[in-house]
Amino acid sequence: MTKNNKKDNENLGKTIIDAAQNANPANDINQDVDINEQNAKLEELTADLKRTRADFENFRRQVDAQREAYANSARYSTIKKILPLLDDIDRAIAANPDSLGPLGKNLEKTLREIGLVKIKTESGDEFSTDLHDAVLVEGDGENEVVAEVLRPGYIYDGEVIRPAMVKVLKQ
Repeated sequence: MTKNNKKDNENLGKTIIDAAQNANPANDINQDVDINEQNAKLEELTADLKRTRADFENFRRQVDAQREAYANSARYSTIKKILPLLDDIDRAIAANPDSLGPLGKNLEKTLREIGLVKIKTESGDEFSTDLHDAVLVEGDGENEVVAEVLRPGYIYDGEVIRPAMVKVLKQ
C-alpha cells in the first residue's frame, strides 16, 4: 500500500464514519421530538393569545356598556331634578297664559327635542297604572277614569320617568 492509498483509505473511512453518525436514527428522533415540542408550544401560545384577545374584547364591551349605563343614569338623574322646575313653569304659564303662552310652546318643543314629553292626560281619559299615579279615588263603579290631573307626568326616551298624579273617579 502506498502512502496515497493509505491516506485515501483514511479519508474514505472518516467520510463513512461521519455519514454513519449523521444518519444516526437517534439524532432523527431527537429532532422529531424537538419539532413536536415546538409545535405543541406554538399551539399552546396561539391558544393563549386567542383567549387573551377574546377576554380583552369582552372587557372592552363591558366597559362600553358600563360607560353608557353611567351616562344614561346621569341623564335620567338630571331630568328628574328639573321636573319640579317644569311644574313651577307650568303653574306660572297657567296663571299668565297671555304673556307666557309662547314660552310654554317653545319649552315644550325644546323638551320634545331632548326626548322629554309630557304625558297627555285630561279629565275623562281612561286610568292607566303605567302612566298615572292615583292619589285619590272616588266612586265605586267598575270603570276607572281620570277626574283631575294634579301633577303632570313625563316620558323620557320612551320610558315613563314620572307618572302623572291624578284623581280617579270610578263609574
